[in-house]
Amino acid sequence: MTATNWFNPVFASSQLAEYMLDAGQRTVLFWDVLRQRGNQYLEHMAETVPNVLNFDCELVITGRKLPQPVNYGMVKIHPLEGTVIDDRKRPFVVIDPRAGHGPGIGGFKADSEIGEAMQAGHPCYFIGFTPRPEPGQTIEAVIEAWAVFIERVRERHPESEGQPVVIGNCQAGWALMMLAAKYPDLCGPLILAGSPLSYWAGVRGVNPMRYTGGMLGGSWLTALTSDMGGGIFDGAWLVQNFENLNPANTLWSKQYNLYAKIDTEAPRYLGFERWWGGHVLLAGEEMQYIVDNLFVGNKLSTAEIVTSDGVRIDPRKIRSPIVVLCSKGDNITPPQQALGWITDLYRNTRDILAAGQTIVYCVHESVGHLGIFVSGSVAQKEHQEFAENIDLIDCLPPGLYEAVIQPKTENADSKDLVSGNHISRFEARALKDIRALGGNTPEEERCFAAVARLSEVTHGLYKSTLQPAVRAMATQQGAEWLQRLHPQRLGYEIFSDNNPAMGPLTAAAERVAGQRQPVSDDNLFLQWEKLFSGWMQTSLEAYGAWRDYWTEQTFFAVYEQPWLQALLGLRASDQAPRQHPGLDGDHMALVDRRMEDLRQRMADGGPREAALRALIYARLPARAVDERGYEMLRRIRAAHGAKIPLDEFKEDLREQYFMLRLDEERAIALIPQMLKGYEADWPKMLEDIRKIVTAAKPLGEEGKRRMAKLEALVPPPATPKKRRKKPAKTGQKAEKTQ
Repeated sequence: MTATNWFNPVFASSQLAEYMLDAGQRTVLFWDVLRQRGNQYLEHMAETVPNVLNFDCELVITGRKLPQPVNYGMVKIHPLEGTVIDDRKRPFVVIDPRAGHGPGIGGFKADSEIGEAMQAGHPCYFIGFTPRPEPGQTIEAVIEAWAVFIERVRERHPESEGQPVVIGNCQAGWALMMLAAKYPDLCGPLILAGSPLSYWAGVRGVNPMRYTGGMLGGSWLTALTSDMGGGIFDGAWLVQNFENLNPANTLWSKQYNLYAKIDTEAPRYLGFERWWGGHVLLAGEEMQYIVDNLFVGNKLSTAEIVTSDGVRIDPRKIRSPIVVLCSKGDNITPPQQALGWITDLYRNTRDILAAGQTIVYCVHESVGHLGIFVSGSVAQKEHQEFAENIDLIDCLPPGLYEAVIQPKTENADSKDLVSGNHISRFEARALKDIRALGGNTPEEERCFAAVARLSEVTHGLYKSTLQPAVRAMATQQGAEWLQRLHPQRLGYEIFSDNNPAMGPLTAAAERVAGQRQPVSDDNLFLQWEKLFSGWMQTSLEAYGAWRDYWTEQTFFAVYEQPWLQALLGLRASDQAPRQHPGLDGDHMALVDRRMEDLRQRMADGGPREAALRALIYARLPARAVDERGYEMLRRIRAAHGAKIPLDEFKEDLREQYFMLRLDEERAIALIPQMLKGYEADWPKMLEDIRKIVTAAKPLGEEGKRRMAKLEALVPPPATPKKRRKKPAKTGQKAEKTQ
C-alpha cells in the first residue's frame, strides 16, 4: 500500500465502508456478549452452590451441621480422564478466598492448582462456600470448621505418606496461617498463594491500597455498611475496591479487548466474568474482624490476635513448612505484604531455627494477583514444581529458603532425575533478602499505627452514637435492594434478558455472525481506532497514577503530623510502634531442653543416622537443596529397600541437622562410634553420598574437603595377610613322597 493511496477518495471511501461494516458488526456482537454475561450471572447466582470448578466432585462434609454452623463445605475432586491418582501420596486441600467472589478459582481450568496436584498423582479436595453466611458466623467458627474438614481428609487417607498439603489462596492464606498456628500438628506443608499477612507493608509510589483505611478514617465505615445491610456485608464492595485499583483496565481495556477480538475472545471473557461476577456475602462480624485485626490493625504478623477461647495466634508455633508464592506484578498482595510477616516475627535466621520453622518463598517477576491462581504458565511452573517436590519441601531443614525454578534444558546435569519441565532448587536466604524487597521506615510505621489508633476511636464513636439508630432503621427488604442496586451487581443484571431493550440482540447477533466480514489489519480507520484506544488507556493510567500519588501524599501529610500522633497516644520518644512479639519463655525453655537432649544423644544411632549426618555435612557449603539430589536419595533408598515412613525420615534428618548446627566438629568425630560393627559398609555409604551431593553439579573445593574428611573418618578394614608356608625339609619331603 503506497502513501498516495491515502489521498485517493475512492480508496479512502472503500476503507471507510469496510471499517464501518466491521465496526457495526463488532458492536452488535459485543453487546450480545454482555447480554450473555448478564444471563450467565443470573443463572450462576440462582445455583444453590455457585462455583467455577472445572472438575466433577462429590460432597464430603458440610459446615452447616457443625456445632458452630458455617457456610463452608468440602468436596472430593474427581480426576480428569487419563489422570492416575496414587492414594499413597499425601492429599492436597485447596481453600479458595472468600473476598467478594465465589469459590472455584483454584480449579478454574485443567492447568490449575488442583489440576497440577492431580497430575502429580495426589488426591485432591476443595473447600468452598455458599453465597450467604450462616447466622452468627465468625472467622473463628470458619477456622474451626476447616480443622474438622482437614481431620476428615486425614482419616480418609491413613496410608498417605505425610500429612495433607493445604493451599490457601489470597484471603484463605491468612486464615490458614491462623488455623495452623492454633493446631500446629494438623496440616502438612502450607502453600500461601498471593496471601497478604503484613498489611501495612509496601513501597511508596507502588502499593496504594494499604492507605484505604487511613483515608476512610478507620473501620467505622465497614460497620456502617454491615448495619445498613441488616448485619450482612456485601462482598461486591470488596470487588469494587479491586476494580478501583486499575481504572484503565476497569473502564476501558477489558471491554475494548473484547470488542477488538470479538470473534475469538467471548469464551474466555465469559468464563472469567462468571467468577468475577459471582459476588458473595459475609457476616458483618466476620468483615469487622478482618478489617480491625488485619487490614487496619495488622495484628496477625506480630502475634497480637487472641481467640475467644484464650489461644494466642502466634505463627511461630506452626510446625509445617510454609511456602509463600507472590509476585512483583501483584498490586493487591505485593511481595512486602506476602513476606513482611517474616521480618515482623523474627529478628534473624537464628530465631527461625529456634522456632524449628521452614519457610520457602518464590517471587514471580510480573504476573498479577489473579494470575497467581488462574494463569496457566504459573500453574505449569510454580504450582507444578511445588506439587512434584512437596516431599522434598517437607524434609527441608528449618530455615529460610528461596525457591529458584529454572527450565530444564538439554544440557542440564542429571536431567533424568527431573520429572517435569523445570528444575527446582531451594537456596538458603537471610532476613536481609526479605528486607531488600522494600518496606516501611519507622516513621512510616508510625503513620499506620496512628491509623489503627484512630480507627479504634472512630469505630467506638460510631458504635456509641449512630449504630443504634442505623440498626433500628435497617430492614431486610432494604438490605436486599441495596445489594441489587450495587453498581457491581447492577452492571450485570441491566444487560441481561431481564431488560426488554436487550431482546432484539439475540436475532441480530445471529444474523451478524452469519454474515461476518472482519476488516483487514492494515485498514486506515482500524489503525485510528487502535490509536484512540491506546490514548484512552494511557489517559486512564495517568489518571490512576495521579490519584494514587495524591492519595499517598495526603495520607502521609495527615498521619505524619506529630500533634495527631500524640493525640492518638503515640509519643515521639517511643520506640517503633510495632515491636517483635518477643521470645516466649516456655518455648525458649523447651528449645534449651531440646538442645541439651540433642547434645546428650549425639553419639546415639547407627549407620542410617551416620549416613544422614555425613550427607548433610557434605552438602552444607552449597547452602541449597536441589530436587535432583533428593530424587537420587529417594532412588538409593528404594534400591536398598528402605521402608522408613516419610515423617520418621524427616524427623531423623532434622535431628542430624540440628546436631551439626550445635557442634559440627563433635558431631562428625562421633560418626566412627556410630558405625561400630558396620565399618565395612562405610565405603558404599560414601559412594551413595557422593552420588547424592553431586547429582546437581560437581562439588566445590569446600565440599571436596569435607568428603575427604569423611573418607578418612573410618579407615578401611585391614585385609588379613596370608601366611606363607615354610618349604619342607628334603628328608621330610622324601618321606612324604614315599
